[in-house]
Amino acid sequence: MEQKEGNSQDDADISSVMGFSGFGKKARTFDFQAIFEQTRRTAIERSQQVLEERLIEDHQKEQAGGSVATKSSDAPRKAFLPRKKESSSSSSDSSGSDSDSDGGDIGPPLPPGFSVQGAKDEDAGLMGPPPPPGYRTSSAAAAAAAAGNDDDDDDSDEGNQEEDDDNPVKKIPDTHEITLQHGSKTVSAMALDPSGARLVTGGYDYDVKFWDFAGMDTSLQAFRSLQPCECHQIRSLQYSNTGDVILVVAGNAQAKVLDRDGFNVMECVKGDQYIVDMANTKGHTAMLNSGCWHPKIKEEFLTCSNDGTVRTWDVNSEKKHKSVFKPRSYQGKRVIPTCCTYSRDGKLIAAGCQDGTIQIWDRNLSVHTKFHCRQAHTPGSDPSCLAFSYDGTTLASRGGDDTLKTWDIRNFKKPLNVATGLTSVFPMTDCCFSPDDKLLVTGTSVRKGEGHGKLVFFDRGTFQKVYNIDVTNASVVRCLWHPKLNQIMVGTGDGLARVYYDPIKSQRGAKLCVVKSNRKERQAETLTQDYIITPHALPMFREARQRSTRKQLEKDRLDPMKSHKPEPPVSGPGRGGRVAAHGGTLSSFIVKNIALDKTDDSNPREAILRHAKEASENPYWVAPAYTETQPEPLFAEESSEDEEADKEPEWKKRKI
Repeated sequence: MEQKEGNSQDDADISSVMGFSGFGKKARTFDFQAIFEQTRRTAIERSQQVLEERLIEDHQKEQAGGSVATKSSDAPRKAFLPRKKESSSSSSDSSGSDSDSDGGDIGPPLPPGFSVQGAKDEDAGLMGPPPPPGYRTSSAAAAAAAAGNDDDDDDSDEGNQEEDDDNPVKKIPDTHEITLQHGSKTVSAMALDPSGARLVTGGYDYDVKFWDFAGMDTSLQAFRSLQPCECHQIRSLQYSNTGDVILVVAGNAQAKVLDRDGFNVMECVKGDQYIVDMANTKGHTAMLNSGCWHPKIKEEFLTCSNDGTVRTWDVNSEKKHKSVFKPRSYQGKRVIPTCCTYSRDGKLIAAGCQDGTIQIWDRNLSVHTKFHCRQAHTPGSDPSCLAFSYDGTTLASRGGDDTLKTWDIRNFKKPLNVATGLTSVFPMTDCCFSPDDKLLVTGTSVRKGEGHGKLVFFDRGTFQKVYNIDVTNASVVRCLWHPKLNQIMVGTGDGLARVYYDPIKSQRGAKLCVVKSNRKERQAETLTQDYIITPHALPMFREARQRSTRKQLEKDRLDPMKSHKPEPPVSGPGRGGRVAAHGGTLSSFIVKNIALDKTDDSNPREAILRHAKEASENPYWVAPAYTETQPEPLFAEESSEDEEADKEPEWKKRKI
């Protein structure tokens, strides 16, 4: 006590000296129990008021004739709405009235734009009971209302999108097209690899051309062209399910398998045409009509031929087929299959025959057919195409009788739908399903100068003609709708391959090559040599930097070695093994210089001595080296020798 009294007396002395009563203001004190109780009462009153208003509104709506069903979860959501600022401010004012009488707050000043009242509201809200799930503040409610309007707009957009999805015609990608010039004759075969990167076309001109969409520019040129089957028309082309090999079916009896670059991988063996039972031969003996790959087994493919058989093959075994299927007529006679295909699961093999029948076998049972329709098309009309739908339950057949029919595999006695009036001239006129399985597409044929070939679209359910595309003034033979690219490829009778696409709905494919400009190759770039940069080379070995290719080209043109300038003709007698201008051959040179030479060289000694004077005066070979040391030669006199020879008897004379 004594120490406290001393401290207070010291404070009084200091305050009297300094002239103020204290060193600081008193800290604010809060009664937390009172704040909690006030907040709880305010929350209960607010929730009761909201519930009463909600019940009154529901009662008024029921009286107006409209019953509103409210969820039980709406009541607590409405009960916990944000409090009004007046109630919370009044509570905070009542709780802190004693403390406010002391003066300002302790601490640094508040930042600009900060509201003490808002902070108190937040404190009051946090001090109450926890809000239930779904609680939203007033700003959140406003944002939710705006989001509700946006949701309405989104719902309308989604409704329009659903309408577009329900209408399959809106999905046809035909806003843009490009034309690939295959040749001058009919494009009778067409295939796209599974990824859609490369297109292969074949025609009546025996050519198979490879098109790479990623490598082409706007010139749209094929990067490879070949004739795999020599002088036979290409009947069918198809990539395997892995895209590494291509099946080529031509007008001969031997199908071929090529790799992606066109090199031969396998060639089927030809059978013995003198054997009556075609099951006993190792291969086909007549012209092929069609072929396709197995959808699940990448090494197996299927072919059909005019020898009346449908055969399966293995790429790894080219010496013999795997199995033989022999279609038969109603009388049990041999029938020629004109088209064949696998089902989507690969368990069934279907063939369309010349007598108008469609015969389907189980892949593992080759003796009897599993499904057989005798009157599918008009006899003798040669069905040109069979195609299974993506769900595997529907089969589409394109007949030579100008019809397109769909069949249910589960009830194969009569067709589901029939479309007539579709002119077909070529034996490989195509039909295919759209990627969403809602449309069926086929082409029509026309005579020369009689109209335009069309690509016709049918609704699969109602089989109504919903859309068509005027392709060209020639027949539409092949059609292909790739599911990944969402692009339609069409082969026509005038040697063109057209690709239809949509910049928004389609992917890659033709979109890659139309944006590339045609690159012009300059001649200067091909003739000039590459400039090698050596920054650390010595100055004497460093090459001068080329400033212009044109100047370097002119310099190289003047250099006979770099420009490969031909040697001029020889003037005068030939030298260095080259013949003079007067003779282009060795015989003419001999005639000119030897046979017609007028000089008489009958006496060789005289011919040699004719050059003796020039040789002694101007020596050229050995004599110049011994001019100072060479002794003078001494020759015997010819007259003395002759006299001695005359004096000798005849028997001592030397016989020459």
